[in-house]
Amino acid sequence: MVAAQEQNQARQPLDVVRLTPLMEVTSGRPEILIGLVDGPVATTHPDLVHARIRELPGTTGGRCVDESSAACRHGTFVAGILSARRSAAAPAICPDCTLVLRPIFSEQLSKDSLMPSATPEELAAAILDCVQAGVRVLNLSSALAQPSIRGERKLEEALDCAMQLGVIVIAAAGNQGNMGSSAITRHPGVIPVVACEMHGRPLDYSNLGHSIGRRGLSAPGDGITSLTPRGELVASGGTSIAAPFVTGAVALLWSQFPNANAARIKRAITGATSTRRTSVVPPLLDAWAGYLLMLQAHS
Repeated sequence: MVAAQEQNQARQPLDVVRLTPLMEVTSGRPEILIGLVDGPVATTHPDLVHARIRELPGTTGGRCVDESSAACRHGTFVAGILSARRSAAAPAICPDCTLVLRPIFSEQLSKDSLMPSATPEELAAAILDCVQAGVRVLNLSSALAQPSIRGERKLEEALDCAMQLGVIVIAAAGNQGNMGSSAITRHPGVIPVVACEMHGRPLDYSNLGHSIGRRGLSAPGDGITSLTPRGELVASGGTSIAAPFVTGAVALLWSQFPNANAARIKRAITGATSTRRTSVVPPLLDAWAGYLLMLQAHS
C-alpha cells in the first residue's frame, strides 16, 4: 500500500502525457506564435517577466489591472503552464515560443466561476484577432454564454477561417459534466480537451461526447500547480487547465518541425494514440509518440 501511494505521488503531469522527453529536446521557437484567448496575464510575475509575450493591439490590454480578479488569476495560471521559465514550479512547457495575449474574460468575473465564459460573438472576434496576428496554435478555455443561432454561426465562421489558414485550435471541452457537444467542440478544426487525473481517467465534471471522443485528447487537469498574479503557487484543475498541455505539445512539435503543415502536426498529436475512435472519452495525449511519428515522417 505504501509503495503504491509513493508511486502515485511520483506521477507528475508532464510525465503522464510524456511531455518531459519532448521538453528536453526543445523549449520552443520564437516564430511559433501561440494565441491565448483567456483572462489578462500578470506579465510582471518573476517567472513570466522574461517570457516572449505580445499583447494584441486594439484590445483592452493583455495585462492585469486587478490582480485579485478571477480572470487575471485564470489567465496567469494558464500562461504559466505554457510560458513560465523552466526553473519555475509551473509546467513551463514552451517558454521560447511567443505567447500572444487576447483577453476575453472580464476582471469582474466571480471568484466562484468554475469555468470562465464568453458569448459566441466575443469568442469569434478574439479568434479572428489571433488569426490575423499570425498565430499557429490557439488555446481556448471558454464556456459559451448566451448562445444564439446568429452568434454560433459567427463562431463557426471564425473557426472555419482558422482551419483554412492552418491554425490548430485547442479547446477545453467544458466542466459541466455534460454528454454532447458545443459549437466549439463539434467543429472539425478543433481538438477538444478533456481533463483527467494522473492515471488518465476522465474527471467526473469533464464534458464528453462523440465529437470529443473522436477528435479530442485527454490531458492532466487535476491538482496542477502554476502561477498566480501575486506570486503564490496554487493547484487548480479543470478542462481549461488541461487544454494548454495539448497546446504546449503542439507548439513544441511545430518548433522542431517548423516546415510541417497543420494537418501533419495535428495527425501526429492526435493519431499517436489511436487509429480508430468509437468512445466518447478521448485517448490520453502522448507527446513523445507524436514526436516519434514526426521523426518517422521526416526520415
